[in-house]
Amino acid sequence: MVQIPTQLESSTLSLEFPRNLKLYVTPEQFAALAASNRDLQLERTAQGELIVNPPTGWETGKRNFSIIGQLYRWYDDNGAIGEAFECSTGFTLPNGAIRSPDAGWISQERWDALTDEQKGTFANICPDFVVELRSHSDTLKSLQAKMQEYVENGAKLGWLIDPQTRTVEVYRVGLEVEVLSNPAELSGEDVLPGFVLNLSRVWGE
Repeated sequence: MVQIPTQLESSTLSLEFPRNLKLYVTPEQFAALAASNRDLQLERTAQGELIVNPPTGWETGKRNFSIIGQLYRWYDDNGAIGEAFECSTGFTLPNGAIRSPDAGWISQERWDALTDEQKGTFANICPDFVVELRSHSDTLKSLQAKMQEYVENGAKLGWLIDPQTRTVEVYRVGLEVEVLSNPAELSGEDVLPGFVLNLSRVWGE
């Protein structure tokens, strides 16, 4: 289990890193970095590479707010069947990566099966449902790899939403990725029964 340290001694340094330089951290080092840099969204790959995501711009923030808000309204009506999480939540996947989807949901049965130790700071579980919203700084290739990683580690349904092209890639276990062009809404299918995401505000309409 990885726990965030209760007391941190830190100093501020300003460093410029070349794009081709990779930094590798242990889960414990990652927890300390996350606690000291709460304004950044940090992730860790299965190989231990540190991924630093800067704060989102207003367009991405507005779009993600709509997604999370709609998910919350559904969750508020169906809370007994699972737990919902927003974009700052990190999860330790079975392969060791620590990832933060833009939105996530876990069935109550799977969540309750975790011990207190497994829940920890970055719960040792991959959400059943994940959303990744592409921002201007994201490469499509990196997000597609991330979505495949979610499915390989236990996600049953995933949406990769790309406002730049108005497309959505739908990821399901054991099936080919489905690409939707300019959909008006998305269905939570049998993973999130009754949930429908209206994409009008995500597309900026």
